[in-house]
Formats: sequence, structure tokens, C-alpha cells
Amino acid sequence: MLWDALGVGLFTPLFILAAVLFLGSAIRIFREYERGVVFILGRFQNVKGPGLVIIIPGIQQVVRVDLRTVVLEVPTQDVISKDNVSVKVSAVVYFRVVDPQKAIIQVVDFMNATSQLAQTMLRSVLGKHLLDDMLSERERLNLDIQQALDTQTDAWGIKVSNVEIKQVDLTESMIRAIARQAEAERERRAKVIHAEGELQASEKLFQAAKILAQEPQAIQLRYLETLTVIGADKNTTIVFPLPMDVIAPFIKR
Repeated sequence: MLWDALGVGLFTPLFILAAVLFLGSAIRIFREYERGVVFILGRFQNVKGPGLVIIIPGIQQVVRVDLRTVVLEVPTQDVISKDNVSVKVSAVVYFRVVDPQKAIIQVVDFMNATSQLAQTMLRSVLGKHLLDDMLSERERLNLDIQQALDTQTDAWGIKVSNVEIKQVDLTESMIRAIARQAEAERERRAKVIHAEGELQASEKLFQAAKILAQEPQAIQLRYLETLTVIGADKNTTIVFPLPMDVIAPFIKR
């Protein structure tokens, strides 16, 4: 009787301890942004969550997947542009898991796989464009990289929502070359503007000459006006020839 009593007394705490351990390993709590991919004896069963999920230890296994957007920094990549210019480009990729089943079953490590693919796509897409495009059309390039990356990751249950090129670093020699090119472009525009101004001025002078040729008296008035302007400076003595055709009308009178 004593041994029976001792046996029952030892069995009860052990049973309670085993029950607590069983429940602790069987209960899973998933947050609103989490899902659990459940396997039974190694085969996919279903996706559960959020909330309380109970599994059978030893028979069922569950893999926790976060559905929030992940900000992935793409390491600086050496890119050779279409016009054979070597630059260093860094970027940021925003993506999230939309299909937990594919993200766990179709790829070993979707985080690392997405990172490696982003690096490859960055070099591949930018290598098809000129350096000027990388510097001035980043929005279009961001969209091209995002679409190319999203097409590849769709089989993994991952949605790439955005790609942003952070920085494009040039070598010192290339920076100097671009500076010289910009200076040459400014000089070209200045010369074009100056030439356009000369053309407009010559057109106006041509029109004025035609008008003055039609009215000889207008030429005389213009001549006298020029003398008035020159004579305004009292500190200067100017000997200015007076054409006879200017005073001829007065002499005839």
C-alpha cells in the first residue's frame, strides 16, 4: 500500500510536467503579420495563422513566415554601362512574402536568394543603358529593375514593390571628363544664343535700312541725332564731316 501511494504521488507531478511540456510544444501563437507553414510527416499540409495554432509535436512541424515588407540593401555593384563606362552602383529593394507556401517550399532561403538576384539584376539591367541614363533617368531605371526582379521572384511567392537606386559613383577621371563636357555644352549654347542674337539684330537692321532708304530725310534726321549724342560729352572735341547732301536742301533755299 505504501509503495502504491508513493507511486501515485510521483506519477502525478510527472504527468503534470509532461502535459505542460506537451502543451508548450504544441501551442503556437502567430501575430497578425505572421503565418505558419505546417508540414505533417514532412509533407505540406496547410498555412495557418494568425492567432492560436495547435500542432502535434513529433508529427507536425511549422515554419514561421513574416509577411511585412522587407527593406533589402543591395551591396555596391561594379557596373559597366552600354558606353563602356565603369561605375559603382548601390540600391535598395522593397519586397514582401505574398505566398508563404512558395517562399518556404520553392527556395531554400528566400532572403538570400532575393538579395543575390537583386545584385545580378542591377548589373544586368543597368549594363544595357548609357551613363547619361543612369544619372538623369533613375525613375525609369528603377521601374525596369523592379519589373525584371518581380518577374523572377514571383515563382518564390515574393512581390517586389519598389527598387531605388541610391548612388552612382564615378571615378575621378570620369568626373573631370563630365565637367569638361558640361563646360563645352555651356559654351556651345552661349555661341548659339549669341549667333541667334546677331541674326535677329541683322534682320532688324535690314528692315531699318529699307525704311531709311525710302525716306532720305529720315537719314538726315538720324545723322543729326547721332551728332547730338556724340556732342553730349563736353570733354571731347570731335571733328565730324558734314555731308553736302545733308545741307543741300538748306543751301537751295
